[in-house]
Amino acid sequence: MEFLYLKAIHIIFIVTWFSGMFYLVRLLIYQREAYDKPEPEKNILLSQFDVMSKRLLFGITMPSAIITLLIGIRLVWIYPSFPSWLAIKIIFVLLLYLYHFSLHKLYNLHRKRVFKFSSLQLRMWNEVPTVLLVAIVLLVIVKQNMSLVYGFLGLGALMIALVVGIRIYKLFREKQHTL
Repeated sequence: MEFLYLKAIHIIFIVTWFSGMFYLVRLLIYQREAYDKPEPEKNILLSQFDVMSKRLLFGITMPSAIITLLIGIRLVWIYPSFPSWLAIKIIFVLLLYLYHFSLHKLYNLHRKRVFKFSSLQLRMWNEVPTVLLVAIVLLVIVKQNMSLVYGFLGLGALMIALVVGIRIYKLFREKQHTL
């Protein structure tokens, strides 16, 4: 019974963690775009996005990541066996934590008004957790029945579709700005 409750709480905090990561990158994109605006709009927007991103990162995203990790460790500890799909899932989860730390680094750079990436590059970076989410969910649901070859081919196709979608969106936005 403990396992099922922990699993439910784990999923709840995964959802809040992902929501926070997705929205944090959106705020970083908006900060990057606000940096190019004229004064006083630039400072007003940057100040507001600073407050929003700080509250999001430290009030929702970081606590959710920590609780997800702690409960995840407990779930692995009480899991009856350690199947190969779980080992692969843990690798994807570690990549997700690396991504999370990269967002923290980007947050700190943006606070210092250092913008190393364009809004397009940030939009691309925003899709990394999507790919990891798909991989993790498929591993958890399909487990041993999943083909690694088809799984990686599917993730590759997803990544290509996301990049193409972002490029199309960029062309659409540029077209809107010229009208």
